[in-house]
Formats: sequence, C-alpha cells, structure tokens
Amino acid sequence: MSSRLKALLYYITARLLLAPIMLWAIASIVFLLMRATPGDPIDAILGPRAPESVKVALREQVGLTGSLFSQYWEYMKDLLHFNLGKSISTREQTVWQIIKNFFPATAELAIYALLIALAIGLTVGIVAALRPNTKWDVGGRLFGIITYSLPLFWVGMILQLIFSVQLGWLPIGTRFPASAEPPTYPINIFRIFERDITIDLGIYTINALLKGDWNSFWTSIQYLILPATSLGIVISGIFERIVRVNLRQTLQSDYVEAAKARGINPSAILFNHALKNAMIPVITILGLTLASMLGGAVLTEVTFSWPGLANRLFEAISGRDYPVVQGIIVFFAIIVTIASILVDIINAWIDPRIRY
Repeated sequence: MSSRLKALLYYITARLLLAPIMLWAIASIVFLLMRATPGDPIDAILGPRAPESVKVALREQVGLTGSLFSQYWEYMKDLLHFNLGKSISTREQTVWQIIKNFFPATAELAIYALLIALAIGLTVGIVAALRPNTKWDVGGRLFGIITYSLPLFWVGMILQLIFSVQLGWLPIGTRFPASAEPPTYPINIFRIFERDITIDLGIYTINALLKGDWNSFWTSIQYLILPATSLGIVISGIFERIVRVNLRQTLQSDYVEAAKARGINPSAILFNHALKNAMIPVITILGLTLASMLGGAVLTEVTFSWPGLANRLFEAISGRDYPVVQGIIVFFAIIVTIASILVDIINAWIDPRIRY
C-alpha cells in the first residue's frame, strides 16, 4: 500500500471518528435552542385556553414533564438507538416516517437545482475566463455578484409573478396535480427469506422515466421548473466565481504555456489540461453547496408551497414540534457530513498531488 493511500485512509478514518462528535454537538445545540426560545409546544397544539389537566396529560405523553437534563438524557439514548422520536402535533407519526414521506421532494428539487446551477455557473465562468478584461469578463463578474446577493424568496416570487400569474405558462403551489396520481415505481433491492424487499424512490421524474410515462414526466418537470430555477440561479453565482478565477489562473500556468508551444489543439488544452484542474475547487465546494441548498430549500419550498422536508421543518418550527425539528436537522447534518467525506475522496482520486 502506497504512503499516499495510507494517508488518505488515515484521514477518512479520522473524519469518520469525528463525525459522531459533530452530530452530537449539533443535536445538543438544537435541543437547547428549541427549549430556550419562547413558546410552549403544548400551548401551540391545544391552545392557551385548554384545561390544565389536559395540558399535563399531553405533556406527560410526549415526555416533556421531567427536568431539562432528564429530557436531554432520554433524547441522547433515543439517538443512540436511531430513534428520532414521534411528532408532537401528529402524535402517532414518527420522525422517520416524516423524513420518508417528505425528503424525496426535497431531494428532487435539490438535484435539479444543482444541475441548473452547474450549467449556468460553469458556462458563464468559462466564457468569462476565456475572454479576460472584456465585456464578457465584466458581465461574468457582475453575474456572480448579483446572483449571490439576490434574496432567494424574492427571486421565487418574481418568477411566479411573471411565468405563472402574468403569462400562465407554468403551475405553482404543489408538486403534482391533486387530480392526478403521481408516478410510482417500486424497485426491488434484494430478496430475503423468499420475500422481495422493494423501495420507491419517491422522485416523480425518475419514477416516470422508469415507467416510460412521458406525460407524468413532463407534468413533474413543469412543477419543478420554477422552484429549481430560482434556487439554481442563486447558487450558480458560487460556481461562476470559482470557475472564472481558477480557470484563468490555470490558463496562465507553465504547463498550459508548454502545451501551447507544442502546438496542441486549444480545445484539447482547455478540456484535457486547464479545465480538469480548475474543476477541483468546484468539486470541493459541492459539499458546502449541498449544505447551502438544504438551507435555501426552506425558503424555496415555503415560497412555492413545495411539499418537501424543508417545508415540513418550517412547519415544525412554527408549531414548536421539538422531535421533528431535532430529527430533521440531525438528518440534514448526516447528509452534509457524508457529502463532505465523499468530496474529499473524489478530490484525492482526481488530483494525485493532494496529500492528507
């Protein structure tokens, strides 16, 4: 085993060992913040005029009668057993069931928004880097600054006003028509004890493609266009700035000049030499962008009434639903942690110069 591979394995092992500590810190902070903010979840559910006996009974039922330390201790024990608890407002629905029902919508929105952000950001960044000190370069810089500073909810409202209210081209307000059945496609994962274990991804566009249902696919795309575009436009400024700066520096490097002197085709120099190295910071930022998209999805989903997990988180915060808020944030933290580790591995695979 090479020294570089040993160093990479050591780094990954250290990250994996530190991940539980980070998740514990996040879970603890959310636990304390929810209880430090004003408001009582029991009053939010029953109302302030409910009989005190009913409030006490419900408080005992949801585990809010003990001291703060005892509640924290029970919460940590549940986390160790991968139990995120049950929703206070719905009583019987577990947090895992809420994640299962609502996360596919958030994942679908994030995937398409990321594709839009990469397409716009990389295109503008490459064009600006190839034409330095021109109007294209100035336009690229302005694009990056403006899109990065745009309020996400404002972009969503403007797009809805233009393309839905004024022009009537695109629908808003949900993920699929209420009068139609959304596409489903159970996938057989494995067979155990003579039983097929199947799972439905819950991503309508992928389900429709797997079924060959082009009408459902186009309907899903129509509902996705506005929320994904609004989130993608705001995120695209990050990729534009990174690509423009790094590609310009790469094009001025010695090995690119040597490739030009050998008479290599300019397009080959761009794609095989310069762009590959300039993309390394882009891949690095993908992990951080994922965190930004999960946070930005809250504003996007609320603005467009998108039935995703981020919108459900907003409702849980408004309703003081402690277990749902804590569980969803821990779930998001797990995703970001896994994504950051995968990004480090991909970077090491792409660029052999990286050492850990």
